[in-house]
Amino acid sequence: MAATCSRINLTQCLDSACAINISSNPAARCQYCGTASAGSPSSSAMRSVSLGVSSKYILSEKELKSAPSDPGQRYAWATAECIKKISGCTANDVSEVYDSLIEQSCKAAGITAEMTSLSANLKQTVSKTSCSDQIQSCLVADNKCGANFSGCKEDASFNSFFASCSVEATGCDEYLSDIRTDLRSSRDNAIVNAQTLIDNVAKAYQNARAQKLSSAESSCTNDAGFNACVQTVCAQHMKNKCDSDYESERVMAETLCRFYKTACQLIE
Repeated sequence: MAATCSRINLTQCLDSACAINISSNPAARCQYCGTASAGSPSSSAMRSVSLGVSSKYILSEKELKSAPSDPGQRYAWATAECIKKISGCTANDVSEVYDSLIEQSCKAAGITAEMTSLSANLKQTVSKTSCSDQIQSCLVADNKCGANFSGCKEDASFNSFFASCSVEATGCDEYLSDIRTDLRSSRDNAIVNAQTLIDNVAKAYQNARAQKLSSAESSCTNDAGFNACVQTVCAQHMKNKCDSDYESERVMAETLCRFYKTACQLIE
């Protein structure tokens, strides 16, 4: 059975990133994880929210050093980190338990937050195909179902591994039912005809290699990759942008990008 999300623990975790010094600054959640329009929180604020809370469910000072300063990005970052810490929770749980707290904090700061906009920072725009690919890649790992689904012949095993993999697929909640049905069908077919699955996997890798080769060949046509590299180096790293009066800069840029020509010689 999949673990149930503890919303109390989830809130404590999110508070450790978004509600720093909330007791003396009611606008903290809005400032840290709402909108830049609420102003910047005090840089000297103490992490009072961590007092009396188990460190198991909060983000440490060390982890917070990786937190983005932009409020929307920080909210998305905190979401990803906290659903790793609190088993059974998803981005939807975060939105349901924490959007209203940020909204209240923004009201305290005199700002009407657009919660739909805030929630959008949590949910990456992903397609059903990319979600399915991500979950399937996880599901067929050797320590789960395996490439031929031999580790998931029983529905109980399949459902357990699917639940584990779907938690890691951020932004895919609306597709999970369809993806589960599709992958269970793939499992059934694989058990009947394992060789077919192996052939399909081999073909997928072959197509991927062919696409990479085609891309590489395009970069080699008329030195397209080399020329683009030189232009980038000149524009971003050369003081005088490789102007005609500074031939030495262009020579240096061409030297740095020489690996394109070397690679293209190997492909030909």
